[in-house]
Amino acid sequence: MSSVIPPGSTIGIMGGGQLGRMLSMAAAQLGYRCHIFAPEETSPGAEVSAASSCADYSDDAALSAFAAACDVVTYEFENVPVAPLAAIAGKVPLRPSPRALEIAQSRIDEKRFVTDLGGRAAPYGFAETAEDVAAAMAIAGTPAIIKSNRMGYDGKGQARVMPGDDPVARWHEAGGVPAIIEGFVDFDAEFSVILARGLDGDIRFWDSAENAHVAGILDRSSVPASAAISAQVPAARALAAKVAQALDYVGVLTLEFFATGDGPVFNEMAPRVHNSGHWTIEGAFTSQFENHIRAICGLPLGETALACHSAEMHNLIGEDASRWPDLLADPANHLHLYGKHRAAPGRKMGHVTRISLEPRARQP
Repeated sequence: MSSVIPPGSTIGIMGGGQLGRMLSMAAAQLGYRCHIFAPEETSPGAEVSAASSCADYSDDAALSAFAAACDVVTYEFENVPVAPLAAIAGKVPLRPSPRALEIAQSRIDEKRFVTDLGGRAAPYGFAETAEDVAAAMAIAGTPAIIKSNRMGYDGKGQARVMPGDDPVARWHEAGGVPAIIEGFVDFDAEFSVILARGLDGDIRFWDSAENAHVAGILDRSSVPASAAISAQVPAARALAAKVAQALDYVGVLTLEFFATGDGPVFNEMAPRVHNSGHWTIEGAFTSQFENHIRAICGLPLGETALACHSAEMHNLIGEDASRWPDLLADPANHLHLYGKHRAAPGRKMGHVTRISLEPRARQP
């Protein structure tokens, strides 16, 4: 089996959301066909792909047929069940490896994996049952945040514990399932490190975006980031590279950090392209989506430097997407709508990236 997947081949994508959509569009530019596998009958990714399969992730027969139609398979979100991937293992390259998914799907495993490599996380405990909450809180301290160990994202499966709150009641509010309980971090800003690692081990980093969240959902990512973040990027990149190398990772990998007075504090990782990297479509010489396709197909990675002086990406949540006429009226804006048919509170419907020609310093 050749390590290089040439243009004209078919890339399988597990998951059909907006990340799958943007991966498919980047792949088409390079001459690849994409095949989406997702449980939904219609999805943003399937709309722009050459083929799609609608089946549950546990359907071994459907997965085997999907694998037979693809030359390489990747993922657009980290909650693809790992166990069913055995149905396609050995039939088609899986990039990145399922090991990265396995670790990222468990917050406790993710924390332990990264801290074992030298990363620093917020103080945390683990509560599998209500009886474990007190011991976990003793480690985390108050205030704290309870996060379900699996399947939580964009603020889902989370609850805050403030002084005077009943921690067990908050644990039930977060789902009453095994959860990690983290102490609050006194931070100056939030940022992400996004890298691409090629099949040959070559690693490229994009400028780290300064991220702002609202109600647990990313609202805005800006590059270049503030000086407080820039000073901590080298240490954060060194950790991200260790993670990628330890996993023999192929593709785009994201680690999120808090910038603190004592250096970067690891928050979480995503074994995929990331919302905070959407600005790279217009703002970098090679986007995170194109470099992910390059990496999993064994192609040389593209230049990741800023292609403008600054860029700012805003998510369009729920009815925000209805502002498209005003957004398009500004020639500096680049609008991306994901083709989702129903707007709902907290649902990402698109994003807009504003490119600036005003000079700003690039990170080292």
